[in-house]
Amino acid sequence: MKADVYTRITDKIVSDLEQGVRTWLKPWNAEHAAGRITRPLRHNGQPYNGINILMLWATAVERGFAAPIWMTFKQAKELGAHVRKGEKGSLVVYANTITRTELDVDTGKEEERDIPFMKGYSVFNVEQVEGLPAHFYAVAEPQLDPVQRIDHAEKFFAATSADIRHGGNQAYYAVSSDYVQMPPFEAFRDAESYYATLAHETTHWTRHPKRLDRDFGRKRFGDEGYAMEELVAELGSAFLAADLGLTPEVREDHAAYIGSWLKVLKNDKRAIFTAAAHAQRAADFLQGLQTKKEDDRAAA
Repeated sequence: MKADVYTRITDKIVSDLEQGVRTWLKPWNAEHAAGRITRPLRHNGQPYNGINILMLWATAVERGFAAPIWMTFKQAKELGAHVRKGEKGSLVVYANTITRTELDVDTGKEEERDIPFMKGYSVFNVEQVEGLPAHFYAVAEPQLDPVQRIDHAEKFFAATSADIRHGGNQAYYAVSSDYVQMPPFEAFRDAESYYATLAHETTHWTRHPKRLDRDFGRKRFGDEGYAMEELVAELGSAFLAADLGLTPEVREDHAAYIGSWLKVLKNDKRAIFTAAAHAQRAADFLQGLQTKKEDDRAAA
């Protein structure tokens, strides 16, 4: 029997992790779009979200695709193009529901219940497609220079109004006191490394009860709840880094989590979907604070 979507995707990520590969840390290639860092994009320029980001990044790395743009066979055809013969599609998924009528044992009445599930379909990278309009293949405008990128990142995190403190040699989020602790700026290899690390810690910051109220029941280092929260922060910071044009920071201390992540993913085939969904919510929440800051300034 063909493996379900949850199993297929989880098995792929587990396989990568068993080889020590965190796919989300190497999702881009400098050959396309002048090296611009981005999330995978649909044919209309809309970015993919959640688990689909991980899957398409993984495929791009594995198969050497530099272009970030993907489309279905039908979409390519509608654009007057065609997928090259023999090319293999890549899996993406979307959430759907099926309605079932079940007997409520307490009331004895039949009730309709919506059951969520994932459905998959195939997309192709534009490098697998011939005859597309030129702009699908064109090198995009150069990415922002380092000074502009860092200025953008500084404004982004300032707009969150998070309590960010500096000192010591550790980066962490203190949930009980609700602040982010960062080593001094000068302690980092470069500015990009600093902001990539800050992206990780501010993803943790979103878990507070007065924000997204994310709680996996973590009690001690290495337990399942701890591993899930760290996985959410890893993925969330990678999504933010892509949006900000930053390269994710490869923190060696986080390599220690791989064993815990493997245990969680092997025990629950839906865990990576849950983590990616929470990571997307965290990134969206932080992005939403940018709009709020702009609205507050306009109203002042």
